[in-house]
Amino acid sequence: MDSRVEPVVVPRWIQLVLLPLALLGVWALVRAAGPVVLLFTIAALIALLLNPGVTRLRRLGLPRGLAVGLVFLALALTLAAVAIVVSDPIADQVSAVGREVPAVVSDADAELQDLQRWLDDQGVDIQVAEPGSNALATLGRNVTEGTGELVSFTQEAFTLLVEASLALILVIVLAVYMLLYGEQIGAGVRRLVPRGDGSREDDFPSRIEAAVFGYVRGQLLFSSIMGTSAGVMLWILGNAGIFPEGAEYALFFGAWYGFAELIPYVGPAIGAAPPVLIALFGGEGLDWLWLVIAFTALQQIEGHIVAPQVFSHSLRINPLLVILALLLGGQLYGLIGAFISLPIAAMLRETVVYLRRHTILEPWGTPPAWALAGVGAARAGPDADAPARVCPDCGADASPEAAYCHACGAELAGEDAEAAAGATAPG
Repeated sequence: MDSRVEPVVVPRWIQLVLLPLALLGVWALVRAAGPVVLLFTIAALIALLLNPGVTRLRRLGLPRGLAVGLVFLALALTLAAVAIVVSDPIADQVSAVGREVPAVVSDADAELQDLQRWLDDQGVDIQVAEPGSNALATLGRNVTEGTGELVSFTQEAFTLLVEASLALILVIVLAVYMLLYGEQIGAGVRRLVPRGDGSREDDFPSRIEAAVFGYVRGQLLFSSIMGTSAGVMLWILGNAGIFPEGAEYALFFGAWYGFAELIPYVGPAIGAAPPVLIALFGGEGLDWLWLVIAFTALQQIEGHIVAPQVFSHSLRINPLLVILALLLGGQLYGLIGAFISLPIAAMLRETVVYLRRHTILEPWGTPPAWALAGVGAARAGPDADAPARVCPDCGADASPEAAYCHACGAELAGEDAEAAAGATAPG
């Protein structure tokens, strides 16, 4: 029994009129209601990430409302546990770094004074000591104050939570409702898109959910690998006599580097900045140069080995499209837009793949739509029982009267062309 799902043929008038108008309408909606669309998008991504947990609990016989509540409770407990485990050692190392800043600034100021005396002895009328000392004092004061703010993370986080409470509550409420009505939303989406073959691999909502979950899983794995690698690298360099602070504060620097990898574009530079700046102003010779070389090598390994291996199984998007998605997301919504641009790109990729599999755009100036899908107008006479042909591009079966392949849309050669090809083929 042939279980093949016939594709949906998109007529020419829809391609010419409705598709461009739909794209313009979506763009106008995003521009006009940007903040609202952003909140709904973030809520949808959260719901897609948590829905697998809700589905597993539903299979155990729990009501959907209880399953949603348990998933959110598990998420809150997990975040709290991670914060408790990580906050104390990182806070201790941040405080230690803050205590070291005055000494680093003092050493750098002494180096500037020596340089100024040498310039004066050589008769060079350039003042570097006073401007440099002022800049170092400002840098030291800002870094010290910044580390103090990091130590008081709880207070600052609470203040930030209060300021963003309305948006956060709205996102959570939207995500809860999306999870509660997830089955109805999925059924509605299935009615809108062409029908799949019934398997989970060919189910559109399942493919979207898997794309988002796979991206987040890949991003967390990538950040963990890079943060651990940076911490181990600094620990090795510190024990080898290059930047001794790296061995002492490896946990803090590694955690910071891993977190910075979540930031598109500038993440590696931001992650490498603290140890490099401390080495630069610490007066430890060329330690800063060795750190720059080490982080550059680490970033090369990241870009050419780690990232392709991790994201090839999670995102599956061409690097040029990744860059385009990041640029568009940053241009529209800033840093938040850059954060969510890649999962949205993964969703769009799955949408294109699914529609490409189940739709055929009716070409211009070709036979009617029924011939494109290979249905209707069956042959009469002795050719009625002719065997199905095979698409030369993808190898899918095609009915004898089909003009285009149902799977990939490739044009199928006519009988005359096939006969000519057979006559000219070598024996």
